[in-house]
This record gives sequence, structure tokens and C-alpha cells, in this order.
Amino acid sequence: MKLIRRDDYLDKLIRVMGTPEIKVITGVRRSGKSKLLEAFKEYVSGHIADANVIHVNFNLLEFESLTDYQALYAYIEERCRKTAKNFVFIDEIQMCRRFERTVNALHASEKYDIYITGSNAFLLSSDLATLFTGRTFEIKVFPFSFREYCAYFSPADRYAALDRYLVEGGMAGSYVYPDRNLKLDYIQEVFDTLIVRDIRTKYRIRNPALMDRLVLFMMDNISNQTSSRSVADAFGGGKERVNHKTVGVYMQYLCNAFAFYRIRRYDIRGKKYLSSNEKYYLSDHAFRYAKIGTKNMDYGRTLENIVAIELLRRGYEIYAGILYQKEIDFVAVKRDEKIYLQVSDSIADEKTFEREVAPLLAVKDAYPKLLIARTRHDAYQYEGIRIVDIADWLLEG
Repeated sequence: MKLIRRDDYLDKLIRVMGTPEIKVITGVRRSGKSKLLEAFKEYVSGHIADANVIHVNFNLLEFESLTDYQALYAYIEERCRKTAKNFVFIDEIQMCRRFERTVNALHASEKYDIYITGSNAFLLSSDLATLFTGRTFEIKVFPFSFREYCAYFSPADRYAALDRYLVEGGMAGSYVYPDRNLKLDYIQEVFDTLIVRDIRTKYRIRNPALMDRLVLFMMDNISNQTSSRSVADAFGGGKERVNHKTVGVYMQYLCNAFAFYRIRRYDIRGKKYLSSNEKYYLSDHAFRYAKIGTKNMDYGRTLENIVAIELLRRGYEIYAGILYQKEIDFVAVKRDEKIYLQVSDSIADEKTFEREVAPLLAVKDAYPKLLIARTRHDAYQYEGIRIVDIADWLLEG
């Protein structure tokens, strides 16, 4: 398989090298966490003259004897060198029983620079403070961006490439398959057997049929306002009764495993967060196509999903904006930076264009405003709003 250097993630690892925190690489299954760790290991070995790299990869059978935390600790301690800079890399750490005891002990010794990856359902962002008594630094890895997709395939036409990316997505493991059906079979298999299986295993799901229905419903409603109660009402027709609390717990599990990302709503005028009817976006839009095919294939919502994940990939916090009963797709915030964004499939029709720019024109502050669509034209300005083709925006990096 062709390898693409993922510079954004690798550079972040390089910048935090030598800091005392435990570096934890998180993200959805098959998003490239292990390959990133390998690339960083190669960098360390090639650039740090006195580096001593201790690498345990639980995907490999040779490390099966280390699945007890005491054995893992002893293995690493035996390979520590007092005169060297000791790096510890542990891949798929959840396969070691009580792994947190080993990591905390290694961290407390102050002898190691520690980097770990794990299954998305067993190494959650929300669990890091509880699992590790020392501080952690999280590196969040996403599936391939459109920019990385183009780096992999080197397309001659970026617009045609975007049409393919809309279906094939960013799960790079699918790229080796020769035709689209095989690619989608791989993507569906990743979602069903790795992501959902991990959730069922960790949380001991009692109603897997409800979980499966929920997955399909959320995929079919990406970017729509959704609540556990509305889902339960939709499922509760006939004699069947569905508890909205159970639905809410299952939705949280799916977000914990990075299958979906929950986006809260934000009242721009009142400057407050709204607690109901969040939006949900898939970690990779291709999961939707692989699971439900062309059923309700709304390209506008798929493009919105791509933009949502790209904003998260670029380090923004994102919210769905509400202003005077109008909705702005995204309010993206990064420290003192703020951007208002609308996303549309096509704005060629004048009424569609006016509908899309109206919420942005209603915002009176001076922060940048973008309308992102499939224009296939160079970017231009309209009354202070930057109109940009989505392929060009995604390639800006």
C-alpha cells in the first residue's frame, strides 16, 4: 500500500517530543493511528542520536506474552538504557490487561517519553484523566482528508476527484481495492466488525438490534437536528416502545468511539449554547454510502459532513449557529479566531444563493464569513462573504 506522509499529525508529535505528558493517539478505527506511530518512530530513530526506542505492537503475535501489565512493565524496564533518551511506543494498548497500571508506573519513573494508541472504544478521550494519574496530551487522528486523498491518487482534475471522494471517503485501507464495490465492502466491514463490535464489547450492549437501527437512522440524518427523544419517537411506532434514555446512551457510545461527532447549537445573538437538538456528523462520510447506498443520497448534507470533519481536523471547535430563526451551518472557533460558514451543493440558482447568504448577511460582526459550494470557479467576494469552491477550500490545508 502506498504511504502518505501525514505531516500535520507528525509535526504535532515532533513538537511535543520530550514533554512530560503521556502522548495518546486517538481516533476512529483504521484512521491511520498505527501508521502514524510507525512514521514517528522512523523520525525519532533517524533524528535523535541517542534514542532508545522500545516498541510494543500488540497487533503482532510476538508480543502476545505481554498482555499482562506486569509482563509489559518488566519487558520495557529490561530494555531501558540509563544513558539514552528512552522512547516507549505501545500500539493497541487495550490488549494488555490493566494497561493503565504499567503506563502510570512508567510515567512516574520519569525515564520514558511515552506514546500510545488504542482501540477507539477502549481508549476514550473522556477516560484519559481517569485512566492515567499523570497528565496526557491527546493527538486526534481523522481519516484521510481530501488533500491527503489527492496526495495519494495524484488526480489531474480536482473537481472530478472530489466527486470520487464523496463516495470513497478517507478510509485509506480501502484505496488498495481495484473497484468501488470492493472499496465500499471494506468500509462497511470496518464499521460493522471493528467500530460497532468494539462498542458492543466494551459496553455489553443488551439490545444490538436497537443499536443497528440507531446507526442507520443517524447516518440517514447527518446534519439534521436530532435528539434521543425524537429518535425514540421515530422508532416507537406500533406496539414497540423505545426508551429515549437508552437511545441517548447508545448515541453517546457511538460518539465515544469516534463513529459520530456531536455538534451543539449556539445562539449567536444571545451568545449561549443550546442544550437540545444537536447535530451529528460521521467521522467519515463514506460509512454512510457503504451502509445505506444511494438511499436519500443528499450531496449537500454529505458536503456539510466533509466540511464539519475538516474543521475539526484543522483544530476548530464547531457549533451550529442560530440567529433570528435563521441557521448558519457552522460557527468555527479557535482561540480568538471565529469563522461563519455555510455549505451548499450548488448555488447556481439565484433563490438558492439568496437563501444561503441570508444568514451570513444577518451577522453584523466583523469575523470572516464563507459560503462553500461546488462552484468550480475561483473564489470571489459578495458583500463581505467569501464564496469558494469546496474542492479549493479543502485543498487549502
